[in-house]
Amino acid sequence: MSLPRHVLREGNPGDAATAAFLCEASALAYLPGVEGTRAFAETLGLDARLFSADNTQAWLGTNDEHIVVAFRGTESPTSLDGLKDILLTDAMNLLVVPEGRLGHDLAAAGVGARFHKGFVDAIAAIWPTLVVAIEAEVKRRDRPVWVTGHSLGGALALLAAWLLQRRFIAVEEVCTFGAPMIGNGAARDAFNREFAGKIHRYVNGRDPVPKLPGLSLVANEFAHVDRERLLGPHPMTGLGDMLAAISRRAAGGVLAGTLIDDAWRGINDEVAMHFLDRYRELLRG
Repeated sequence: MSLPRHVLREGNPGDAATAAFLCEASALAYLPGVEGTRAFAETLGLDARLFSADNTQAWLGTNDEHIVVAFRGTESPTSLDGLKDILLTDAMNLLVVPEGRLGHDLAAAGVGARFHKGFVDAIAAIWPTLVVAIEAEVKRRDRPVWVTGHSLGGALALLAAWLLQRRFIAVEEVCTFGAPMIGNGAARDAFNREFAGKIHRYVNGRDPVPKLPGLSLVANEFAHVDRERLLGPHPMTGLGDMLAAISRRAAGGVLAGTLIDDAWRGINDEVAMHFLDRYRELLRG
């Protein structure tokens, strides 16, 4: 087996080599079980296991030096159905105070913090099994923990990082690629305090998905956590505003099948900016 070409660099958040490593892990997260296990080993030198619950998947990759948690994004990131998943996950863009044990952990973000219901439901499905495996790895050998994901997977990576911190598992860095927003301004402020300098949101300037969701069903607006690392040209179109409008109409119960279909025909080039292959190219410079 050839030596992995990618490296993780501890103690230097935002390092380009680390970003490339975690971008590759995010890409491999889309692979099925046996193929993914082989690819994580050959490409990144990680012994990886796939965890799946309902429609949420994550890979836990480990070696003697690192623990990497990589969340899979939407199952069809290059299709119309994939875009609909981002817009309409579960209860779409409803901001809520989560319930139960997981809700208790997220409530630690403070009074007024609200989170995207669809993303919370998705992480809740897989978390009980995944966190037990992560805790076992940390107990077996204490190593830096890295959390990553593309698209919807990036949103789940942010929530997972918060939940790990609540379990007293320190997160070395969170890298997301083309991730949507996960909560309101109060949630953003809590994440920024908790992970100061440790979150790096890689965004292709023309990728529409990081501009989503637009508005919640209530007055609170969604907001992005720090820190954005812009790749490629600055946004050139109003595509994000258009998709946000579609999302709001969907939340109001007026989404017609032809609404997104008609919009799709005019935005294929922009949506292609969301694909991980494009992020890989931009990271290579």
